[in-house]
Amino acid sequence: MNKVIIAEKPSVAKNIADALKIKDRKDGYFEGNGYFITWAFGHLLQLYDAKDYDEKMLRWKMENFPFIPPQFQYKVKSDPRNRDKEDLGAKKQLKIIYSLIKRNDVDMIISACDFDREGQIIGDMIIYNLKADKKVYRLLLNEWTPDEVLNGLQNIKPNTELKPLQDAGISRQWADWVIGINLTSVATLKYQKGKGKALNIGRVLLPTLKIIYDRDKEIEQFVPDTYYKLTATFQTKDNKEFEGGYVEKEEEKFKNKEILDEIDKALTNQTAFILDKQVEKKREYPQYLFNLSNLQGFITSKYKGWTSDKVLKVAQSLYEKKFITYPRTSSVVLEESLVERAAKVLGILKKGLPYEDEVKFINSKRVFDTSKVESHSAIIPTYLIPKSLTKDEEIVYTSIKNRFIMQFMPVAEYEETKITTKINHLEIKGHFISKGKVQLVEGWKKVEKIESKDTILPLVNINDTVAVTDHKISSHVTKPPKHHTEKTLLRIMETCGKGKDDEESEEIMAAILSGYSIGTPATRAETIKKLKDVGYIETQNKNLICSDVGKRLVETFPITELFDLEFTGRLEKTLSDIEKQKFTKDSFLNVIFNFTSTAVEKIKHEKDVIINEVSNDKKTIEVLGKCPICGHGIIEGQKGFGCSNWKNGCKFVVWKNDKFLATMKKKPTKTMVKALLKDGVATVKGLTSKKGNKFDANLRYEKNPDNDYYSWKMEFVNNQST
Repeated sequence: MNKVIIAEKPSVAKNIADALKIKDRKDGYFEGNGYFITWAFGHLLQLYDAKDYDEKMLRWKMENFPFIPPQFQYKVKSDPRNRDKEDLGAKKQLKIIYSLIKRNDVDMIISACDFDREGQIIGDMIIYNLKADKKVYRLLLNEWTPDEVLNGLQNIKPNTELKPLQDAGISRQWADWVIGINLTSVATLKYQKGKGKALNIGRVLLPTLKIIYDRDKEIEQFVPDTYYKLTATFQTKDNKEFEGGYVEKEEEKFKNKEILDEIDKALTNQTAFILDKQVEKKREYPQYLFNLSNLQGFITSKYKGWTSDKVLKVAQSLYEKKFITYPRTSSVVLEESLVERAAKVLGILKKGLPYEDEVKFINSKRVFDTSKVESHSAIIPTYLIPKSLTKDEEIVYTSIKNRFIMQFMPVAEYEETKITTKINHLEIKGHFISKGKVQLVEGWKKVEKIESKDTILPLVNINDTVAVTDHKISSHVTKPPKHHTEKTLLRIMETCGKGKDDEESEEIMAAILSGYSIGTPATRAETIKKLKDVGYIETQNKNLICSDVGKRLVETFPITELFDLEFTGRLEKTLSDIEKQKFTKDSFLNVIFNFTSTAVEKIKHEKDVIINEVSNDKKTIEVLGKCPICGHGIIEGQKGFGCSNWKNGCKFVVWKNDKFLATMKKKPTKTMVKALLKDGVATVKGLTSKKGNKFDANLRYEKNPDNDYYSWKMEFVNNQST
C-alpha cells in the first residue's frame, strides 16, 4: 500500500522527494517508492467570512454585532485580488490532494507541514475537512536535509498525539477572527468618517502600537537636565599621563556646578597619590545562538533597508533550501539530543577558516540545554554548505553560521584596571577614578572581526606620587529615550517588556519559556508590517514612530485591555498552556467570546468621536508629457517619473533618487521632467559641485546608443565651471 505525504509548500515536497530519490513529478505531486508527495501553498482553506454564515452580515450595521458563529466553518481560500471568488490554484490543488487521499491503494496520510501550531492546522484542516477514514501521522522535523527526512520517516507519530497543538492553533485562529471581525467592524462604524480602509483592531496589533506610542510620549514629555563632570589629567614620575573623573559619595554627575568650581580651584598646583589599584581579568562569552527575534534584531540594526519581515522571508527561504534549521523559534539553545549533529555541522563549517585550529567542539550547557528549549531549538546551519546564495541570503546565512561557530571558539578575555587617585588636599573629599581595558584573548571575536578598543593606563603602584597637569569642568545634558527600532520593539514583544535591557537575562529566558509574549516568533514581523500598512506607524530611517491616526486610536479606543501588555501576554501564555494541556480550548474561547461581546456593547455606548477621516476624493493623475519611447503619458510614481505603459514593458523612467543628480545635491522635480519631455533640455539652478560651489546647468536625458537605458548630459550655463 502507498502513503500520501502532505507538505506545506512545493519546495518542501521536493526536499522530501529528493531524500526518497523520487524523480517522477506529476501535476501537483511526486510519485514513487510507495509514496505520493503533494503540497499545500500555506493555507488552502480559510474560515468563512461573516456574510457566508448570514446574509444580513453583507452590510456592516451596528445592530448586527456582536457576531459569533454557532459553528466555525471553512472554505477554499479567497483569490487575493477578488475576495468574493475562490482562489483557483488552491481549489485545483485541494482536488489533487483529495484524489490522492481517496485512492484505494493509499492506507496512510502523513502531514509534513511545519512543526508549529500554524503548520499543524494547515495540514489538519485539509485532512479532516475531507473526513478521510485513514490513519493520519505526523512528520516532525527541524530541518529538511536528506538524512533528517529519512530518519524522520522512520519515527513518524500518530497525529492524535498532536491534538493539543491543533487545539492551540484553532484557538488562536478562531479568537483572532472573532476579535478582528467584531471590533474592526464596530470601531470603523463608530470612529471612522468616510468609506475606505477599515480601522483595523487586533489582539496583537494594538498592544504593539501602544509600545511605540508610549515611547513617543516619553520623548515628547522629556525635560532635559544639565549636569557637570570634573576631569583631571595626572602625570607620573616618568612623564606618562592619564585622565580620571571626579567621584564623591559614588556620584560622578553633579547638578550643582558650584561644588565642582570650588574643587577645580583647589586643584591648581596640587600633587596626588595612587590610593588604590585593582587589576581584574574578565571573560566575555559570545551572545547566545539566534532565535528568530534576535536574528531579526541583529540584521535590522546592522544592515540598512532590512525589516524583520524581510529577515523572516529570507530565513524561511534558507530553511526550505535545507541550509538552516527551523527559523520560527523562540529558543536560544539547542536540545541535548542535537549534540552529535551539531558536532558534525561544526566539523564541516570550520574547514579552511583562518582560525580553524581554535574551533573546538564542546558539549556545554550554554549551548545544549533541553530545559531551556521552547518547542524548537535555536537556529543553526545544517551540514549542507550552500554553493550559491543571493546577496540577502548570504547576509542571513553568514550571521547564523558565525553565531554558531562563535560558541566553540575560545572565550574572549581582557584585563580591566581601575586606579583611584587621591589629591593631597584635605578639603577635596572625593577622589578620581581612571579605568583601563586591554584585550588579552580575542577568541570568538575573530569570527566577525570585532575590534576591541584598548584603553591603556601607565604602570603605577599604590602610594606613587603623581602631578596634576590639567583639570576642567564639562557640561552635559541628559538625552531623551531613543525611538523604538524593529530590534527594540521585537525584544519587548518577545517578553512583554520583561528584562528588555539584557538579552541573556534569566528573566527573559523564563518569559520566553512560559510563552508570555505578544504574538509568536512567526507573527511579530507580520504585525510590525501590518502596523505600517494600515498607517498606524511610520518609519524614519530605522525608527518606528506613531502616526496621527495611531495616536488618536490609542487615546480614544475604549477597550483598554487590548493595549495592555499584561492582558495580551496572558492570552498568548494561555495558548501556550493549551499546547501543554494545562488549559482547554473551550475555556479559552469562552473567555474570548465573552470579552468580545462585552467590548462591542461598550463601544456602542461610547461617545461618537472621529479617529480617522477617509477622503473619497479621487486623485487626478497628472500627465507630465509624452514618453520618448512609446508615446504614452509620463506620470509621477512613488519612486520615479515613469511611463504609464510600464505594464506592457516600457522601461522609461527618471528615478527620484537618481545617483547622478544626487552627486550635485539635487533630485528631479515635476518641472524638470516636463521641460525634458517638451524641449529635450531642462535648465537646473543651484547645483552643487564637488568643491561645494553652486552653479547652473542645462541637462539632457538621452538614450544610450548601445542599450535601452538613458544617461544625463550636462552643459554649463554662461561658461560656468566647477
